[in-house]
Amino acid sequence: MTLPARTREALSFVDAALAGIEAEGHLRDVVAVEPDGPVGFVVDGRRVVSFASNDYLGLSSHPAVREAAARAAMDFGLGPRASALICGHTMMHAELEEAFAAFVRQPAAMLAPTGYAANLAVLDAFADEDLHVFSDALNHASIVDGCARAKKRGARVEIYRHADVEDLERRLLASGRPRALVITETVFSMDGDVAPLAEIAALKARREFTLVTDEGHATLLYGARGAGVAEAQGVAVDVHVGTASKALGALGGFVASDAATVRLLRNRARTYVFSTAMPLPIVAAIRAALEVDRTELRARLDAHVLRLGTHLGRALAGPIAPVVIGAPDATIRAREALFEAGFLVAGVRPPTVPEGTSRLRITLSAAHESAEIDRLAAAVAQLHSSP
Repeated sequence: MTLPARTREALSFVDAALAGIEAEGHLRDVVAVEPDGPVGFVVDGRRVVSFASNDYLGLSSHPAVREAAARAAMDFGLGPRASALICGHTMMHAELEEAFAAFVRQPAAMLAPTGYAANLAVLDAFADEDLHVFSDALNHASIVDGCARAKKRGARVEIYRHADVEDLERRLLASGRPRALVITETVFSMDGDVAPLAEIAALKARREFTLVTDEGHATLLYGARGAGVAEAQGVAVDVHVGTASKALGALGGFVASDAATVRLLRNRARTYVFSTAMPLPIVAAIRAALEVDRTELRARLDAHVLRLGTHLGRALAGPIAPVVIGAPDATIRAREALFEAGFLVAGVRPPTVPEGTSRLRITLSAAHESAEIDRLAAAVAQLHSSP
């Protein structure tokens, strides 16, 4: 059968696009893994220890979390399948929002289907022709995409040098827009470094702006109560974005702020208005994870961070440990060598990270054993000694 010309052109585009991605060394595919224990996976018939997940405290498999999800599924199924504004917002959703608000000490909170959607929601809701957005150069793709959405609403978007408060202040001083919004991750997902929030807060006292923080990789891990870097550094923020898909071991995001801001988000944020509400077993799992006593888990994770940092010869700010390789093909070879040694480690390439900074991204969990960390560190050291 002869395909129509337009269909042939479409297929030609797809083939050419894939060939271009492959030529750049950036082509990626998914690999099906079968969970085998808290940090184990079976991949292609062999068991490996995962150092690739963001399940920092191992809560995804905690007995209380599993029981809560199973009980909710048996009692309610998945819950109403509609957006929150139609009939998807149940009492369980409302109670979880109240729990998140209390946890980060904000007046109100709103759930989002993912942390990605939460960041888009904030920028979507705040953007108009009067707004000037200032975004850290290494912010997550969800913030980058939110900034693109803000531009479409008329906002001006400017990128300041990573964690450079002086550069941020210079740009704020030059802004001619009536309103300014500064948005930053608090723990950067690819480097694991921590934003200088205290310095940004001091700048906020001199230059008026709305401060939005993405605490996705900091939730439960920083601060006395685990509320994040803002708590750890004693900083009050205007809008707190968090996620349940990392240390909380589940799925979803939330935005916490004053009641009026949350109400605005419910009305203007397209990722909230047009998304189906979170399934009730996930809501129950998150609530249970929030209530788990995490003291021993955090102490165990902190010990693992110190242990791996000692092996690598550098201090780590948290459970994210990048090992920069440089070239994409060399990074893939290193990842494959670690897989052969029995470890699953993420090999991260552009566009996720800048060109020339392809890396192994090692992530630790409280569920790891010390011996597993020692063996991984030895395998990483072997990479550097190999020709």
